Amino acid sequence: MRSFRKRNNGSKLIAEINVTPLVDVVLVLLIIFMVTAPMLQMGIDVNLPRVKSKSIDVTEEKLILTINGGKEIFINKNKISITDLGAKLESIFASRIDREVFMRADKNVPYGFVVEVMSAVRKAGVDKLGMITEPPEEPR
Repeated sequence: MRSFRKRNNGSKLIAEINVTPLVDVVLVLLIIFMVTAPMLQMGIDVNLPRVKSKSIDVTEEKLILTINGGKEIFINKNKISITDLGAKLESIFASRIDREVFMRADKNVPYGFVVEVMSAVRKAGVDKLGMITEPPEEPR
């Protein structure tokens, strides 16, 4: 809304814009973004492999996280508890440039436990989390 008034000294008009509604809208948007931004960071970003995928480059040592049917967690071949997983991964990635982990999970492990492990991996600062699967059996 514009309001026009005459100046005290003469003939020129001054145009004023009421900025109160603009400030209200900006503050509401600010609150919305402040509330939604942490929710976007809490999601677990996983790139699941396709059925037909290229093989992993084995020129450098890859970190493979394995969850067996008994809910036991292994980093490569070393057994570790879920409470120590985050600290162990942080110490491993302190000297590495690439922050990649490949995860293998037994198909009988409950989905909730796998997500809990994935969350611990993401909190440890891992940039890429890949899932390792077996190729499907060919029909005979």
